Amino acid sequence: MILRINNHADWLKARQNQGIGGSEAGCVLGVNKYQSNVELWELKTGRREAPDLSNNSAVQFGKFAEPHLRELFRQDYPEYQVDYHEFWIYVNDQYPFIFATLDGELTALDGSRGILEIKTTTIQNKLQWDEWDGRIPDSYYAQCLHQLAATGWDFVILKAYIRYHVDGEVRVTIRHYRIDRKDVKSEINYLIARENKFWQDVQNDICPNLILPAI
Repeated sequence: MILRINNHADWLKARQNQGIGGSEAGCVLGVNKYQSNVELWELKTGRREAPDLSNNSAVQFGKFAEPHLRELFRQDYPEYQVDYHEFWIYVNDQYPFIFATLDGELTALDGSRGILEIKTTTIQNKLQWDEWDGRIPDSYYAQCLHQLAATGWDFVILKAYIRYHVDGEVRVTIRHYRIDRKDVKSEINYLIARENKFWQDVQNDICPNLILPAI
């Protein structure tokens, strides 16, 4: 199901009332370093207000860069049709509390449908590099699985714009990671089960046990 919303105010209202969004999937699993599953539960049950990130420099850069990175992807990969609907919300038909708003919608030459997820990050240390070494950071991986669950589509391509500094100079590397639904069906089902349990806790006003991310 698609909620075809046309403005930011209605999108915010729908998102607040809908259920669990893609960026919150990592919180449910306890792999988000910035928000725990209990903090998310407090947010969803009205015990906590959503933080104001409008002045966060990383968030501001991400918003600025996203349309340019989406256009670069379109130019670099002409085999995909790239569409974008800023305020559309995709909702899982069986589990309507699972929803996602996408950075891009992909259609391949064979007709398969995919999701374009765009991430920008600045690397500060080796541990952060390790999170991107041949893999996707856990919280972003959970988000990709969630988007597959929400849409029912065939694949996700994550485009990562990674900044780092060498001798005071800014350098950039761009990486692409593809996840095919057929390879991660069991992981999607596991995430759905965890999110279903979390949402039941929200509806029943039962605080879940705290899950701490690995250090």
